[in-house]
Amino acid sequence: VQLVESGGGLVQPGGSLRLSCAASENIFSFNVMGWYRQAPEKQRELVAIITSGGYTNYADSVKGRFTISRDNAKNTVYLQMNSLKPEDTAVYYCNAAKLGSGYWGQGTQVTVSS
Repeated sequence: VQLVESGGGLVQPGGSLRLSCAASENIFSFNVMGWYRQAPEKQRELVAIITSGGYTNYADSVKGRFTISRDNAKNTVYLQMNSLKPEDTAVYYCNAAKLGSGYWGQGTQVTVSS
């Protein structure tokens, strides 16, 4: 299984970015897909998840600002990030889980700075 993230970059506070995670196989095969992030000298933390049934859940710090979605035809999961804050700066990782196994992408850097 390969997961390839894209869409990161440098954005000013208050701006928006959309991250994409393209999977090498049908995403229906995964029970849960999600986005995690890791800031320098901090532990990796959950940002948002979406299940195969479409249930979503978010970290409190991003509720109301981030939206996770999936396009089954494109085998891609997205993370729309609005009203970005400097504390959102991190490497964002895509994760996919099925049958007790988890898979990670290589990560994409998001930097929020003026």
